[in-house]
Amino acid sequence: MRVTGTGHASMRIDTAAGSILCDPWVNPAYFASWFPFPDNSLLDWETLGQVDYLYVSHLHRDHFDAKHLRDFISKDATVLLPEFPTSEMEDEFRALGFTKFLKAPNEQVVELPGGLKIMIQALTSPTDGPIGDSSLWVEYDGVRLLNQNDARPTDLSVFAELGHVHAHMLQFSGAIWYPMVYELPQAAKTAFGKQKRDRQFDRTWRYIDDLKADHVFPIAGPPCFLDDALWQFNDIHGDEGNIFPDQSVFLSEYAKVGGTNGIVLLPGSVAEVTTDGATTTHPVPIEEFFANKVAHLEEMRERKRPIIEAEKASWRHPEVDVLGQMKSRIEPLLEESIYLAKGVGGPVRFDLVGYDGESVESIVVDFPGQEVRPYADEKVRYRFRTDRALIEHLLFIDEVDWVNSLFLSCRFSAARIGQYNEFVYAFFKCLSEERLQYAEGWYDEHERSTDAEDITLGDWVVQRRCPHLKADLTRFGIVEGDQLTCQLHGWRFDLPSGRCLTSVGHKVRAHRVDKETPAPAGEALT
Repeated sequence: MRVTGTGHASMRIDTAAGSILCDPWVNPAYFASWFPFPDNSLLDWETLGQVDYLYVSHLHRDHFDAKHLRDFISKDATVLLPEFPTSEMEDEFRALGFTKFLKAPNEQVVELPGGLKIMIQALTSPTDGPIGDSSLWVEYDGVRLLNQNDARPTDLSVFAELGHVHAHMLQFSGAIWYPMVYELPQAAKTAFGKQKRDRQFDRTWRYIDDLKADHVFPIAGPPCFLDDALWQFNDIHGDEGNIFPDQSVFLSEYAKVGGTNGIVLLPGSVAEVTTDGATTTHPVPIEEFFANKVAHLEEMRERKRPIIEAEKASWRHPEVDVLGQMKSRIEPLLEESIYLAKGVGGPVRFDLVGYDGESVESIVVDFPGQEVRPYADEKVRYRFRTDRALIEHLLFIDEVDWVNSLFLSCRFSAARIGQYNEFVYAFFKCLSEERLQYAEGWYDEHERSTDAEDITLGDWVVQRRCPHLKADLTRFGIVEGDQLTCQLHGWRFDLPSGRCLTSVGHKVRAHRVDKETPAPAGEALT
């Protein structure tokens, strides 16, 4: 099995029975904030795009690059579709001219012509990607590969049970806006960033240990930030709180925990994977490339500057009535929302900075009141500050996912009262009838389900599944004193009270080993 690195989470897998191109991302994403690093735009995409199969893990724009898919990927390719709860991915592919689809049943092995086997695991929580994320398992002639990209399954046993895996591709770097955009003292940002960076690596080590593949390939990160206003987010400034470490840092950190089987793929690197080992060739030496990282980034910045400026010029739409269109778009969804609106629990404010860089219009999305209105000088749960032009553009293009656009762009600042609230971001990911109804149904089913099984961790008996997204706490749970941490997403719980310390809601059922069983999670504890 030959694996060619094509940048970020993208790779081309070649076997005698066919080729699969995964997650080809080249063009800037999220308001021209994210670019692939190392740069992959100079690869021979005319040739790379002539494949038998195409797999895109999810609709995040650093995985689903509509322009590149339209311009460079063969429309004769069969699209391997995860079993997602909505038809959005297939609809987007069809709009780009793709007509051949294989809808893979979730977690079922499918044998393709010539003996090539694949299995796709789809994750379908509203917090997984833009309504769904997935991983791809491939087997040919006894060689097995798992492309986990940036999916976070609670368990890898479904893949391990299919046989020993020889190549494991997975995320290790950050892919979010926290804590950089928060209006906090720099020391606090650094501390929170370091915590997140450490958790990212801890989660990666856990996945690697669970699968025990012969070779580990760090992929799906980091992006690079080439706009001057975002340049500080690149991990080149000696900031221990930077959440975007690169592949060379991965190798260094992996070595500290005994990892010796890591393989980095630059764009154009080729790994020949067999049951006996892997041989890799690179376009330039790995150490030399990352030693010159700053120079590579500076060269990219100058080369991509016209692209960034052209994108910026397209965002202003002064003809858009922002308040009016936010009301017509969001208020019907507020009226239909039960779980998400209750979960947010208060007003959310958007401060929109005018073209002059000084004037500000403040608009409130009032979740309890089910309305969008001008700010009335009240306390709010969350406050976001961004350029008015970005909101104009989202409304102009009828964007249904403000998370997979505005928030991932990092072109905003934020402040909040209290804990992180996942429902805020879940709602602004679901600005369509189809998405909102799915998310409401998922939370309804999730809230009604009970987890009767308990486990013992240290001096505590806790429910086996994390209240957040059902991670198996026998694998991901760590108890330190009276606190439980689920390492899958880094969520923490106060065990004596059951209270979640990371977000609102999500109470855990727990009691000391020598105490009586408490009330079910979510009920009052006495």
